[in-house]
Amino acid sequence: MLQTTIAGSLPKPTWLAEPNVLYGAWRLEGDARVEAQDDAVRLALAMQSDAGIDIVTDGEQRRQHYIWGFLHGLTGFDFENMGSRVSRGGRYVPQTPAPRIIGEVTRPSSVMVEAVRFARATTDRPLKVTLPGPMTICDSTLDEHYREGEEALALHFASLLNAEARELAAAGADVIQFDEPCFNIYVDKVAAWGITALEKAAEGVAAKRGVHICYGYGTPTVLAWKTQNKDWSHYNVTLPLLGKSSIDQVSVECAASGVDPSVLHALEGKDVLAGVIDVGTEVVETPDVVASRIRRLLDHVSPDRLQPCTDCGMVPRSRAAASGKLRALVAGAALARAELS
Repeated sequence: MLQTTIAGSLPKPTWLAEPNVLYGAWRLEGDARVEAQDDAVRLALAMQSDAGIDIVTDGEQRRQHYIWGFLHGLTGFDFENMGSRVSRGGRYVPQTPAPRIIGEVTRPSSVMVEAVRFARATTDRPLKVTLPGPMTICDSTLDEHYREGEEALALHFASLLNAEARELAAAGADVIQFDEPCFNIYVDKVAAWGITALEKAAEGVAAKRGVHICYGYGTPTVLAWKTQNKDWSHYNVTLPLLGKSSIDQVSVECAASGVDPSVLHALEGKDVLAGVIDVGTEVVETPDVVASRIRRLLDHVSPDRLQPCTDCGMVPRSRAAASGKLRALVAGAALARAELS
């Protein structure tokens, strides 16, 4: 009851990558980088275990970016001559750098299976692995090859993601989570083909299948948008659709947004990973603040289905803040759990 987890990422050590940024440049190359990433994964798992997090991740320590880290293992992309495009509906910035699709996109072999095997051998806790969702991949790339439209491209990516997810589950992942921030932006597309693509990506995966929907990392451009945003109604469309889907878990941002938690009723029967930690600030919540956020959510989600979580990934945060927030998450959940008992 009230098992704790995180959305996915944790800060990278300064000796591995440029800290506190989404696209932090690697400090090392070749075998030295691989060894450093192994060490960073050990630290990320230890940080979560020491804090008492129930369901852990590898902190995405092997990925420079949560989308590109998967795409780098596929054929057909040009990362050397990047383009740019309107992404996320232009919500945060007018243009976003995007790798170009210039040939057939295939998955010659599993992209992340060795990483999962390493993490599985390093922790005895339930292990969650994150993958970018098909809609979000489409919104983050420039298609100069297929030119058949977003839906067809999303379904193609869904097939590749499904093959990857099946292998990751077989390698020991207990939860496979698809990250779909675009579900908060293109709500009409979610209904038209987004749910179909997501279910194709998750089909037959022998693990808990989840989706993470949020309003973005705690970066300056995202925070600037949040401070002036007045419309938090996106979940009113997407959550009922997900409630009717075959997806097992839905991860949503609740701490730093103006989302009305009553919409979570639409997810009855699903595991709800509700954000009770604000990832947009270095300020560490007190356990009492976390517990109060959990109590508010318990009016709408049964305690056996609620998993207190971070709003989004914490890669932009300092390691000290991330560690403190993990401990606050666990302590706040313990307070709420004691009240229920």
